[in-house]
Amino acid sequence: MENAGRSKMAEAFAKHIGLNAQSAGTVPSSKINETVAEAMREKGIDLTDSRPRMLEDPMINWADLVIIMGCSLQDACPAPVLAAMQKKIVDWNLPDPKGKSLDEVRSIRDTIEQKVMELVEKSARNDPVP
Repeated sequence: MENAGRSKMAEAFAKHIGLNAQSAGTVPSSKINETVAEAMREKGIDLTDSRPRMLEDPMINWADLVIIMGCSLQDACPAPVLAAMQKKIVDWNLPDPKGKSLDEVRSIRDTIEQKVMELVEKSARNDPVP
């Protein structure tokens, strides 16, 4: 929802390996979560210039896949936006790093990195994304 943690990590990992990815939130924060930024620096990825963004219809239309992180879209998204996403949604259902320790954020980061790599592998094999 805030586009300050999980989705920014996923976007950064995807871009780091050459994929075209965008992240956005329904209620974007004013800045990236500092603990998330620190955890990503440990992986050699700098989020200094990354800014939270508002989710907009053109982004959904552009996307082949919309990955949500466990947020309740029904509470945050207008019905037309939800309808546009239905065939593209994959929910990773990950804990929000907000207020978590660096060790906890590292665990979330590592799970996100693994999930991004799994998507790449499935795509390479032409496997359907669940």
